[in-house]
Formats: sequence, structure tokens, C-alpha cells
Amino acid sequence: MKDSSILQNVQARESSLLRSVYMWLFAGLLVTAAVSYGVSMSTTLLRLIYGNPFVLIVIACVQVFVAVSLGARAERMSEGGAIASFLVYACLTGVTFSSIFLLFSEASITKAFISAAAVFLGASVYGSLTKKDVRSWGRFLFMGLFGLIIATLINLIFYTSTLDLIISAFGVVLFTGLTVWDTNKICAMNRQFGADMTSSELTKLGIIGALDLYLDFINIFLYLLRIFGRNND
Repeated sequence: MKDSSILQNVQARESSLLRSVYMWLFAGLLVTAAVSYGVSMSTTLLRLIYGNPFVLIVIACVQVFVAVSLGARAERMSEGGAIASFLVYACLTGVTFSSIFLLFSEASITKAFISAAAVFLGASVYGSLTKKDVRSWGRFLFMGLFGLIIATLINLIFYTSTLDLIISAFGVVLFTGLTVWDTNKICAMNRQFGADMTSSELTKLGIIGALDLYLDFINIFLYLLRIFGRNND
């Protein structure tokens, strides 16, 4: 239960909300990393997941369903339901990410993770501190996301290593921008709910913010991994 005096103060409430976001973000990444590594070390699980395309498709579909449901319904869920949904999503992501330990060296994974953490931290801190209104970025960022998806699909059909490098570099830049935008949006949610925010709502908003930033971090990491893994793996 949050102290009511904290919820009444704009700055204290924003700090509390950001702490909640980063706490759940860290928890989600920890779950993903642990599950991913654990599955990669189990021959039985790897055969079950990657030996049968149907199993992988089902996992991916459930993963998308949980993410969409959480993003759309988190405010109407119970506090425990929102937390459970986020951790289930992080766990499922870990299952689908287990292949990176087979495809990339530990050196490439470590380098990509450290670089992603540095880029993400800088962007998120900027997003929380800037007085600049970055809401106008949204239109361009989502146009860029649409372009990234189209370019990725084209490269799946007519693969070239040069285009893959360009896509990866653009992906890092795009999701860095989305990190700034999403962090700034979290601060805006604090002002939107105002002093009427309850302790339960603060936790659920923390989960919503953590999900957005989780997706940003994961994508920055994956695109950097593709860049660092090009010559090493």
C-alpha cells in the first residue's frame, strides 16, 4: 500500500511510478533470461519446441495474445492478474528466445546486452527528464515501425547482408526513439491520473509501462545482437 501523501504529490507520485516500472521491467528481463538459458540447456525441451513447428506456433500465438490483452485490458484487470500476465509473457518470450544461445556466441550475446542496456538507459533517462514535448514523435515513430516491418519482409524474400545491416541499424535507432517516447508517456500518465490515482492503479500503470519498455529493450537487444553476431557467429 502506497502512502497517500506520496500519491498526492506529483513529483513523488511520478518517482514512485517510475520505480514501479523499472522494478517490473527488471523482473521481466530476469525471468526471460532465466527461462531462455534454462530451455537452451535442455535437449528435451529444445526438441519439443523446435522439433515440432506446431508447438512453436502455438507458443508464439499465446505470447502475442497475452501481450495484446495486457496492453488493452491491464487497467481493468486485478492487480494480481496484471502482474501474472506480464510475468507469463516474459516467460513465453524466454522460451522463444532460447534459440539465441544456439545461434550466437556468449561473447556476442554479452556485448549486445551491455550495449542495449547502455542505449536503453540513456534514452529512458532522457525521456523521463526532458521538458520537450515528444508526443509529436509518435506519428513518425510508428511510420518508421511500419517501414521496418515492410523492409524485414522484403529481406526475408530477397536477402542481402547489406540490407540486413541497414535494417538492424535502423531498428536500434527506431526503438531508442520509442524508448524516449514510451518513458515520456509514462510520465504523462502520472499527470493524467493525478491525485486520484490509487495504489492498485499505480501498480497496474507500472506494469503497462514495464511492458512497453520491455518490448523496446528486447528489440534494441535483438537488433544489436544481429549486428555484433554478423562476423563472430
